[in-house]
Amino acid sequence: MEKNSTGNPQEDKQQGNVVYTAKAHTVGGRDGGSSRTSDGRLDVKLSLPGHPGNGTNPEQLFAVGWSSCFFSAMQLEAANRKVRFPAGAAVDAEVDLCLSDEGYSLQARLNVSLPGIDPEVAMAIAEGSHLLCPYSKATHGNIKIETNLI
Repeated sequence: MEKNSTGNPQEDKQQGNVVYTAKAHTVGGRDGGSSRTSDGRLDVKLSLPGHPGNGTNPEQLFAVGWSSCFFSAMQLEAANRKVRFPAGAAVDAEVDLCLSDEGYSLQARLNVSLPGIDPEVAMAIAEGSHLLCPYSKATHGNIKIETNLI
């Protein structure tokens, strides 16, 4: 039986119209498992972080997803501010898997390169992008996040 509500009022609020649903099927977990999207565009083997093996891990996948989404949010934020988006822009995401007495958690750094843009304007674009990017919204207040200009 599916449960539609977690009992968390924030999760129960109206999210708006669904514009896309990603579907993935995973077997075996992060230690030798695999994941595949329903459309077949992504089909990956999984391995433990930092261990030998042919595969990626959830932290790497999260870093790729967040950095690409954040890049698009920066493009939108720059356009909203009437700032020409530089051709050499980049986002390097670093996602740490941490272990403490409370268990596992994540923390992250987004290292943003906006060449040719004044550093104050570049930081304002990065900060504004956190308000647009769904990954940033999902992690806000839940994990430690640093945003750095490089």
